[in-house]
Amino acid sequence: MIDVIINREPVELYKILKFENLVSSGGEAKQAIEQGRVQVNGETDTRKRRKIVAGDRIVFEQQILNITLAE
Repeated sequence: MIDVIINREPVELYKILKFENLVSSGGEAKQAIEQGRVQVNGETDTRKRRKIVAGDRIVFEQQILNITLAE
């Protein structure tokens, strides 16, 4: 499980995958999302620009990311 701290919200889903180095590029992140390989809060989400906020949980390739807003 990975705790991801964001400085502002919302953040687009593909950017989190990219900045956490789960993919090598934004294009690869967008492709993974389009292919239905990413879950947000327990549901598959194919929206590349899905807005992620504190409290969201992302699952990608057996990695669980918990999103927290920096204080």
